[in-house]
Amino acid sequence: MKLDILAIGVHPDDVELGCSGTLINEIKNGKKVGVVDLTQGELGTRGTIDTRYTEAVKAAEVMGVHVRENLKMRDGFFKNDEEHQLKLISALRKYQPEIVIANILHDRHPDHGRAGHLIADACFLSGLTKVKTNDEDGNPQEKWRPKYVLHYLQDWYHEPDLIIDISDVFEQRMKAIEAYGTQFFSTGEANDEPVTYISTPDFLDSVTARARMLGKRIGVKYGEGYISEKKIGIRSLDALVQNET
Repeated sequence: MKLDILAIGVHPDDVELGCSGTLINEIKNGKKVGVVDLTQGELGTRGTIDTRYTEAVKAAEVMGVHVRENLKMRDGFFKNDEEHQLKLISALRKYQPEIVIANILHDRHPDHGRAGHLIADACFLSGLTKVKTNDEDGNPQEKWRPKYVLHYLQDWYHEPDLIIDISDVFEQRMKAIEAYGTQFFSTGEANDEPVTYISTPDFLDSVTARARMLGKRIGVKYGEGYISEKKIGIRSLDALVQNET
């Protein structure tokens, strides 16, 4: 399946927290969107691998994504090396996305930054003819390089290069995040598990506050911010007028 947009997160729930509003917007606009999780989140304090898969499936249904898969890299111990790059390159060539949305390049959790650099490097290398990969059936894959790689904001704040209005889909976005009942605050059985940085009510409040702050920057209610190492251009000033809200 060729995708318009591929969102990649090192942990299940990264995509939901970072860019799910944008994904929902694009799906409503008729785009084909997929998610690739690099790890199974097996080092997470709360929940299990099985519950994480169940939650990821539920979140994918809420967002409406067309495909989701897990590359089963080692949570906490994967590397930005040839082995992991080739695994990700194979996925990029499989889905041929025009745009990749990825983890941030530097953050509180070391996995986030390491994944961000792994994804950026793999996106470049995927466009080289002499980098060889095969599909699941052993057939050679053609080179593919996405036109843009955008990095969503995570725990630490970075000044965004691009802010997208997600006001119309904010409630749906929050339902996708809340699908991870063992990770975030809920009134269910998950409260019997150890309290973590992201399991308190304050964490979800901060997610909403971040979206409100970014929305205010562009004159809307809620926004999601992105970093782009490649400069984003427009063909004419009409694009600015058409996008004004």
